[in-house]
Amino acid sequence: MKKVDLKLLDTVAVLKDVPQKRVVFGQVGTIVEKLADGVFEVEFADKFGETIAGFAVSQQDLMLVHYEMEFSE
Repeated sequence: MKKVDLKLLDTVAVLKDVPQKRVVFGQVGTIVEKLADGVFEVEFADKFGETIAGFAVSQQDLMLVHYEMEFSE
């Protein structure tokens, strides 16, 4: 998988189950803080916008989600 630079407020999907936090593979969250190189605080919410969980996630366990195609020239 191509490595991308993640930043604050990026929408990401988690690439592993985290049952103790009630988060499953593929669940979408938002980066709310950069804690260290390659480690981010990600907040996960339900379809009503209520927070399910927020916790530190390693960049290797995240995938950037795109809503529109971005082309670079």
